[in-house]
Amino acid sequence: MSLDLRARIPDGPLNEKWERHRSAIRLVAPANKHKYHIVVVGSGLAGASAAASLADLGYNVSCFCFQDSPRRAHSIAAQGGINAAKNYQNDGDSVFRLFSDTIKGGDFRSREANVYRLAEISASIIDQCVGQGVPFAREYGGLLANRSFGGVQVSRTFYARGQTGQQLLLGAYQALERQIGRGKVKMYARHEMLDLIVVNGAARGIIVRDLVTGRIDAHVADAVVLATGGYSNVYYLSTNAKGCNVTAIWRAHKRGAALANPCFTQIHPTCIPASGHHQAKLTLMSESLRNDGRIWVPRGNGDTRPPNEIPEAERDYFLERLYPSYGNLVPRDVASRRAKDVCDQGRGVGPGGHGVYLDLGDAIERRGRQVIAERYGNLFAMYERITAEDPFRVPMRIYPAPHYTMGGLWVDYNLMTTIDGLYAIGEANFSDHGANRLGASALMQGLADGYFILPYTIGDYLAQAQLGPVDASHAAVRQTQQEVDARVRQLLALHGGRSVDQFHRELGRVMWDHCGMSRSAAGLRGAIERVAALRGEFWQDVCVGGTGEDLNQSLEHAGRVADFMEFAELMCHDALHREESCGCHFREEFQTPDGEARRNDEGFAYVAAWAFTGVGSKPTLHKEPLTFEVAHPSVRSYK
Repeated sequence: MSLDLRARIPDGPLNEKWERHRSAIRLVAPANKHKYHIVVVGSGLAGASAAASLADLGYNVSCFCFQDSPRRAHSIAAQGGINAAKNYQNDGDSVFRLFSDTIKGGDFRSREANVYRLAEISASIIDQCVGQGVPFAREYGGLLANRSFGGVQVSRTFYARGQTGQQLLLGAYQALERQIGRGKVKMYARHEMLDLIVVNGAARGIIVRDLVTGRIDAHVADAVVLATGGYSNVYYLSTNAKGCNVTAIWRAHKRGAALANPCFTQIHPTCIPASGHHQAKLTLMSESLRNDGRIWVPRGNGDTRPPNEIPEAERDYFLERLYPSYGNLVPRDVASRRAKDVCDQGRGVGPGGHGVYLDLGDAIERRGRQVIAERYGNLFAMYERITAEDPFRVPMRIYPAPHYTMGGLWVDYNLMTTIDGLYAIGEANFSDHGANRLGASALMQGLADGYFILPYTIGDYLAQAQLGPVDASHAAVRQTQQEVDARVRQLLALHGGRSVDQFHRELGRVMWDHCGMSRSAAGLRGAIERVAALRGEFWQDVCVGGTGEDLNQSLEHAGRVADFMEFAELMCHDALHREESCGCHFREEFQTPDGEARRNDEGFAYVAAWAFTGVGSKPTLHKEPLTFEVAHPSVRSYK
C-alpha cells in the first residue's frame, strides 16, 4: 500500500509557523457550518473538548463513548497536573524552554513544529480551564500554584491536588453538555466503534455496536475524529482503565491509516507493584510525588528489614547519586530503567523484590504533615486503601508499569491521518511526545488538540472537500456493516476451553517480557512468533459465550483482545526494526557503558509509519524524516 506522508509543515520561522498557518488555511463560513456533520469517537479530554468546540462553531456533532457517561473517560485518572509555560514562578520558564524540554524529553524523535505549537498554545489552555471553573491549586496571594515534574528544572505544572484529570474532564464535560443541551451534539454513550467507513478514499462515518442492546448501526458523516486514547492494555497489566483498547485506531489502520512508532510505549516509574498473579490492573501513584519524595533502596542485597529500621548510611538514593542535577525528577524512562536495574541487582524491596521506596518522610518533617496532606492527601488515602500501609508512617513501595503510549495513528500538521477526513487527536496520534512523554504533558496535548488546533484545521479540509451524498444505503456502508456483523458472529461462535482473560494475560506477559521496559532482537523475534501462534490458538480455543443481542462484556473483551493480538505483532516489528535505544525504547544491544540509551541519529531520525498488509503479513514501513531547525539533536544528559 502506498502512503502519502506529507506532513504539511508550514514554512517560516518556528515561532511563526502556527500563526501563519492559522491565518492562511481555508475557512467554512458561519452560515455553512451547520451543513456539515462530524463524528467524534471518544469523550475524554481530547474528545469532549473537540466535540464541544466544533459544536460551538456551528457544526453538527455526534459523540460516541463506550462508557456509561462521558465523565467516565480514562482522562479522569490523570493525577499530577498539566504543563503550561506561564512562568508564574518567575524561575526562567518560557515557551521555548517548554518546547526544548519536550523535544529533549522525547529523545529527539518528535516533529519539531508540532511540539513548538503545543508549547505555544499551553498558556491559553490554562486560561480556558480557569474560565470554566477548574479549581486549580492557588498560592496564598491568589496566583495559581505550580510544581515540577520529571525532566525539567522549572515549576510549570498546574494541578488540583492529585485529581487534575478529573477536574479538567469535568470542565470539558460541562462544555460538552452545554452543546448537547443546545442540540448541536448528539451523545451516544455505551456505543463502541467497530469499524471505519471509507468511501472513495475518504472517511465518511463509523460502524458502532450498542453495548446494551447489541444493535450494530452505521453513522455517516463528513469527517471522523478519533480521540480514543492509548493502547497500554496490550500488556494486560497497566495503569489504564480496563476498557482502554486499540480497536478504534487498529480498525482505522486496517482501512488505510498509517500507524506511527507503535513501539514507543511509556513505562511509568511510580506505580504500586503488582501483588499477585490474578491481579487485573495496576494503580498509578502520581509523578508529582517525586517533588517531595526521595527514591531509594537498601545498599545491600536481600535486605528485608522494615524501611524505618534501615539507617540513612545504608540507603542508596540512586537517582540523586546518578543524576545530581535532576535527582528524583529525571524523566520517566530514565527513572524506570534505573529502578529496574537496582531490582535486578537484588536490592528491590517488597514481595519478590519488585519495588523501590518512595519516601516522603523528609518532606513531612520539613514542611509538616498538613502541607503534604493538602498536596497529596487523596493519593495517600488511595495508597493506604490498596496496600493497608500508611505512607505518612512508612515509605510507599513503587515499581515501573506500562502507562502512556507515544505511538498512534500518523497525522500531519493538521492532525489528519493518511485517510482524508479522518483525524486523530490526543493519545490516539503519535505527534508530540517522541520516544518518551514528559509528565503532565498528556492533558496539555489532549486539550490543545481539542480546543485550539482541530477546530481550525478541520475546516481547512471541509472547505475544499468534494463530498458526495452518503447514507446508510450506500454500498460501502452496507459492506462495512456486513463485515462487522460477520466478525461479531465469528466471535460468538467460539466455544473453546479458555477464557478471553487467559489469552489476554498470556499476551501481556509475552509483550512485557520482550517488548516492555527493555527489548532485544532475539526476544522480539521470539515474541513475533509467539504472538502469531497465540493468535491462532485464540481463534480456535477461546470461549466467548452469550449472544450478540444484549449486554455481553465477554464479547466486548474478545473483540478488543483479538485486535490486541494483531496489533502486538506490529509493535514487535517496529521495535525490532529500530536498531537504537531512545527514550522508552531501550534495545539492550544499543546502550552506553554506563547503561544509558544510545541513540542513532544517522540511521533512525525518522517517524516509522506502517501500512497494513494483512493479518500475519509483515507490515510495510514508510518513513517521515525528522528535521530540526532549532532543537538540534544532542546527548540527552540529566546528570
